[in-house]
Amino acid sequence: MTRFIAWTVFLLGCLFFFLPLLGTAEFSLSMRREGYTFDAYRSVLANENFRATFGYSVVMALMTIAVGVLLVVPTAYWVRLRLPHLRPVVEFITLLPLVIPPIVIVFGYIRLYNTSSFLPLTGSTTGTNILLLFGYVVLALPYMYRAVDTGLRTIDVGTLTEAAQSLGAGWVTILARVILPNVLVAVMSGAFLTFAIVIGEFVLAALLNRPAFGPFMQLIGANRAYEPSALAVIAFAITWICMGLISLVSRFTRHTRAER
Repeated sequence: MTRFIAWTVFLLGCLFFFLPLLGTAEFSLSMRREGYTFDAYRSVLANENFRATFGYSVVMALMTIAVGVLLVVPTAYWVRLRLPHLRPVVEFITLLPLVIPPIVIVFGYIRLYNTSSFLPLTGSTTGTNILLLFGYVVLALPYMYRAVDTGLRTIDVGTLTEAAQSLGAGWVTILARVILPNVLVAVMSGAFLTFAIVIGEFVLAALLNRPAFGPFMQLIGANRAYEPSALAVIAFAITWICMGLISLVSRFTRHTRAER
């Protein structure tokens, strides 16, 4: 009886999740009356703005991942090694982006870094890109920190550090050649989640007036009929590819460890 209820709930959850997606996919293929066609997908992929905005978001996502790793891995490592009593405080700070809406963050950026401020980042394209980059880092912080912290729990940070120090390694060497390889799967998980977040983000890019993929999706949705559904399916596929890569990397690593 318990198994029947569990399967029933599981199937209802699948229907609730997949039916809207199937409806969106079916509508995106109905651009012609005589039958299904991929014209909406061809129209989207042939759009120069699609390629430009998607390429821009991919570059921003990679830079966000790089900055996030440089920020989070040393912080999580140091908190776990030297400042364990500050873990609740750090965890609370990293969770703040989940309760503070992105629109509050971006208006704070505009207020602090406008052209009349002490640091007029909004007055240039490079400065605005930097603002957007750090906005993405803030939004991805809860996921990146949680992933890295979980990875650090699986290793003996103190013993590894003492062993490396006994061999003459400095802090940079310890982080780059000892700690980072041991938490690489966790870092990859956080990186894929960060990539998925940046690709679909709308508020920061739109209010900072940057040519990202999120505002492009909104613009297409306001002016076309079938192309928005195609874009939604493409964005959904990108997210699931990222989730699949997380699972693939995790399984590959477990398999590699088992062979040792």
